Amino acid sequence: MKRLQKFAFLLLILLGLGMSLTLSPLSAQETDSAAPVVVSGREIFKVTPSDRLTADERAEWINLQLEKAVKAEQNANVTLEERNNSPTLVVNGRYLLTVTEEDTENDRTPREQADIWENRLETALQQAQKDREPTYIRNRMILAAILLGLAIVVHWGMIPLGHYFIEWSLQRRDSWRDNSSEDNNPEFSQQNFPNLFLLFRLFIFLGRIALWVTVLLYIASLFSISRQWSYWLLESLQTTFTAPLINLGNDSYSILDFLILLGLFWGLLLATSSVTQVIKNRILRLTRIERGIQEAISIVIKYSLMTLGAIILLQIWGLNLSSIAILGSALGVGIGFGFQDIAKNFASGLVLLFERSVQVGDFIEVNDRIGTVERVGARSIVLRTLDQISVIVPNSRLLEDEVINWSHDNPISRLHIPVGVAYGSNIQIVRNVLLQAAKEHSLVLDYPNPTVHFKGFGDSSLDFDLLVWSHEPSEQINISSDLYFRIEELLRQSDVEIPFPQRDLHLRSGLSPQLEAVLLRVFGNSDVGDTPPHDAN
Repeated sequence: MKRLQKFAFLLLILLGLGMSLTLSPLSAQETDSAAPVVVSGREIFKVTPSDRLTADERAEWINLQLEKAVKAEQNANVTLEERNNSPTLVVNGRYLLTVTEEDTENDRTPREQADIWENRLETALQQAQKDREPTYIRNRMILAAILLGLAIVVHWGMIPLGHYFIEWSLQRRDSWRDNSSEDNNPEFSQQNFPNLFLLFRLFIFLGRIALWVTVLLYIASLFSISRQWSYWLLESLQTTFTAPLINLGNDSYSILDFLILLGLFWGLLLATSSVTQVIKNRILRLTRIERGIQEAISIVIKYSLMTLGAIILLQIWGLNLSSIAILGSALGVGIGFGFQDIAKNFASGLVLLFERSVQVGDFIEVNDRIGTVERVGARSIVLRTLDQISVIVPNSRLLEDEVINWSHDNPISRLHIPVGVAYGSNIQIVRNVLLQAAKEHSLVLDYPNPTVHFKGFGDSSLDFDLLVWSHEPSEQINISSDLYFRIEELLRQSDVEIPFPQRDLHLRSGLSPQLEAVLLRVFGNSDVGDTPPHDAN
């Protein structure tokens, strides 16, 4: 699949380069230099302006005369005469055009050019009159129906044929690897091969478009009326896409030029991404250098190739350096006013890449989010949290806010495990229990040694702090949980009580003894009177 993708990327780049070299930007003076002479939708030749008429006006007159000749009942007859010492073409005895020096091509004389045009016109007129015959039209309609039927069959047969070919290729690949069992040959589907399936659907879509465009254009060329419509439609589209749209310096650029440039840049992006992946996976990985350094080198190579490739493509496309400077100035102003955050994040990304304060694989905490850095890009980083959620953090945030990086320089970090026991507990037993739980855990390092600190006397407990070291900072939550489970089990086995918060409540009456005695006499309650007065304290 990867080879197929690389082949497709290379093919797109080559096609774009070929189009850029063959379809160079049109200059303004080429748009009105010649006009086509058309017979039933077939272009015969082009004429240039004369002394009194423009090229379009001259071609319009010639096309009108040729249309009358096609519709005439008699066979079209084209002759070449000499009038006013100039070769003149005549159709059915009526003047058509005079061939001038400006009409000649490839250093021919007007007489030689007139002979060539005479043969072309006579052949085209005869064919146009033949296209109008009922027998010819009936045969062409039968051919068009057959082509439409075949196109429908091919349209719906592309998917099963493509599936069969890809599954056959996968089986051949596995047979070469001696893994041709049924379990190693899953069915080609979106679930089993998502990337290859998407590429397959793209090729099927493009293939269907190419099929129907080819069939419809060929059917349109079978009939004179549809041929004329398709010719004028294509001519209008060509004029629209090739007409000058913008002027940069002495050159004019059309919509087609910008579409070609867009395709070239897209191919450049795909090519640089593929080259960067090959360098990172095949070359940098063999060097055994740190993952963060590999990522930084690959990003620098990617953007360097993109910058160099963009300059080369613009030069091939025909944009000179002065125009590039103008575009660069305009882009700089746009970045300064409209893309301040993007520029700030991009600059912050360069600082992070070269400073290496945050690298791929680091376990960090930023903005109350804890996770592992999966990618450091030009604009942001991808932080994969402990819940396996990807958080996109802008690069500028890493330079402006406080970032805790447990993996920076040295991944070994110390964890604090606070524990409280009841008053009266044997603190030596508590200390031994905490150290035993730490030594039993596989992710707790033996050196530096685990230690226990007696933090002090709390409101309802004796407070201790178990300090352990680990080289897996991303596992600190799991380590703390495992230690608490084991500590609780060992304390219970040692009859050490883990207290809960306690409070002693003392109640005090607000009445004096004298006032209480007066109230008892007033109410005269025998039950109350028999009750001896209690001490206020």
